[in-house]
Amino acid sequence: QVQLVESGGGLVQAGGSLRLSCANSGRTFSSFAMGWFRQAPGKGREFVARIVWSGGSTIYADSVKGRFTISGDNAQNTVYLQMNSLKPEDTAVYYCAAQMAPARDYVYWGQGTQVTVSS
Repeated sequence: QVQLVESGGGLVQAGGSLRLSCANSGRTFSSFAMGWFRQAPGKGREFVARIVWSGGSTIYADSVKGRFTISGDNAQNTVYLQMNSLKPEDTAVYYCAAQMAPARDYVYWGQGTQVTVSS
């Protein structure tokens, strides 16, 4: 069974940095891509970033472009999110997820890690 576990969240002041990690504690799998999503209080879940393992292409939400960097290792089933220049509006629960094929839903999800940015 696949079990994605996020870590690295916490409380940080605006302008600060955090690095989120996502690791698989279950059986190893090979995915097409892995991504990060977030959900702020009272809001729906939104896409943050994705990395496609073949070729290493990345894509970011406009709101985090230039501040966040996604990286990882498909063989290790790990993905990271380096978050710099954090803003209060980045406050949310952050989730990692695995996409098994192009244009398909994300199948595996972590339980989330809280990021709180104070002003």
